[in-house]
Amino acid sequence: MVKREGKSKEAKVIAMKSREPAAAGRFYPGTKASLEETLSSLISRDESREKVLGAISPHAGYMYSGPVAGRVFSRLAPRDLFVIIGPNHTGDGKPFSVYPRGQWKTPLGPAEVDEEFSGYLIDNSGLLQADEAAHAYEHSIEVQLPFLQYGGWAFKFAALCVANMKIGDLKKAGHEVANAISKLKKDATIIASSDMTHYEKYESAKTKDRQVINAILELDEDLLLEKVSELNISMCGVAPVIIALSAAKALGAREAELIDYKTSGDTSGDYSSVVGYGGMIIK
Repeated sequence: MVKREGKSKEAKVIAMKSREPAAAGRFYPGTKASLEETLSSLISRDESREKVLGAISPHAGYMYSGPVAGRVFSRLAPRDLFVIIGPNHTGDGKPFSVYPRGQWKTPLGPAEVDEEFSGYLIDNSGLLQADEAAHAYEHSIEVQLPFLQYGGWAFKFAALCVANMKIGDLKKAGHEVANAISKLKKDATIIASSDMTHYEKYESAKTKDRQVINAILELDEDLLLEKVSELNISMCGVAPVIIALSAAKALGAREAELIDYKTSGDTSGDYSSVVGYGGMIIK
């Protein structure tokens, strides 16, 4: 065990062991060879890459959401830091959980947490806290890492797992992320991990998800939450997307672009009950 200096009591004592993969062999292939083969079919070498402020990528099994995620990551340029924000599906841990330090393992090898950035968030936020429990079995952040690792880039990442739906808190967290990026002069892209409508008929899902996409294209966090609530849209990552939008806007974002939209029905052929997957970039 090691001690970390800082204002936050939560950051004082932190285990240094690497996080073992929780989703390998389930959400994506569990061996290096099979994972590389899958990623080679999902990531295009022909796309023009951009240093964008933010991105939205789905987190279902690669069989279903991988084509959309692959198109998003095909557009992302190398960065020193990727801030990956995911929803908390397990209910474990703190509502605004930052994985503080160490490495996350995938079949492609270890990915290193940016301790400086994560520590700054922990020490200077009224919301974000050091916590490993929320991340232990959560897949929404982990499934994004192989797409970044496959590029062969030297990068670090920060992992934020969120279980809070208060718009004021989410906007505040977004501004805190943006402030940390600015203060530390990080070359960074923020990735919000989210699927869209869950288990509805294709036409219903497509109609609802269009409302979500339009709100994001307008860079309007309030409209996004309003539509999700009004239409009862089962978008699991609305909180991470609100944080990413708020952070990107604070960093100067002016527009968003829809990269792709598909549903699980495009893979399974069953359009009677689908999950929606949207991929977007914010620049």
